[in-house]
Amino acid sequence: MTSATLTQEDGVIGLLARVSRSVTGLVGMIIVALVILTAAFAPFLSPHDPDAIDVLNRFAGPSLKHWLGTDHLGRDLASRLMHGSTVAMGVALAAISVAVVVGTTLGVIAAYMPSRWERIVLIIFDVILSFPSLILALAIVAVFGPSTTMVVAIVAFTLMPQFGRVARAQVLTLKTAPFLEAERILGASHLRIILSHILPNIVGPLVVLASMDIPVVITIEAGLSFLGLGVRPPQSSWGTLIQDGYQYLSDSWLPVTVASVSLGVATLGFTLFGEALRDAADPRLSKGH
Repeated sequence: MTSATLTQEDGVIGLLARVSRSVTGLVGMIIVALVILTAAFAPFLSPHDPDAIDVLNRFAGPSLKHWLGTDHLGRDLASRLMHGSTVAMGVALAAISVAVVVGTTLGVIAAYMPSRWERIVLIIFDVILSFPSLILALAIVAVFGPSTTMVVAIVAFTLMPQFGRVARAQVLTLKTAPFLEAERILGASHLRIILSHILPNIVGPLVVLASMDIPVVITIEAGLSFLGLGVRPPQSSWGTLIQDGYQYLSDSWLPVTVASVSLGVATLGFTLFGEALRDAADPRLSKGH
């Protein structure tokens, strides 16, 4: 496929239509849409200030005033859950955006490098990939201290080689394509070819990979926040909600259950959507093909 304008059937609308044809894809799409909308409009949807303390109503059960009850400080769980989705999606989108940009740039450059320098770039990718993301994050946060920015930087660093390798493989496949050879004969520069033809043609696999990495990033952020190495209180995060609920599990099972189920449903939704998106983008990967 060249960089010509995509038709509706081959574009975003057609792709999402193919995703929704399967039950798992439709379920994943609905969950993803709900999480994204909740994250985007949390300040308007949340019924209370997520940091407002009301110790007289601590561990209150679900009611019309507090839809999901309250935590150990009387803070509204529904509001904290909604604002936690904003943190989760903000970290995920920021980290993956940085990883895509840096990884794709390095991957494209590696594909045009002499073989010796290309091997050096691939070795660097392999070294980074050899470290488990969570263990590397724990080591770096222990040195530099916990913060949301640090979580984004760590996750982006660990995901970058994946996008670099995919971008390099796609570029190597396209480099000898007839339409690119024609562009070179006509005098097009490498930069023009990359920006006008190569990048538009490799963006599909990168988007699919990014969609499948979102639940990974959400889980890493929640894990670091649960350990007290991610989002700092009183800012709400699904990880901090689980950690707070776990500390007071003997008093109420509701906070940890609400946060855990929300995290599980969100990661499941993004996983189902990512897999359906992958199959829709390349029908040969679908079962029965």
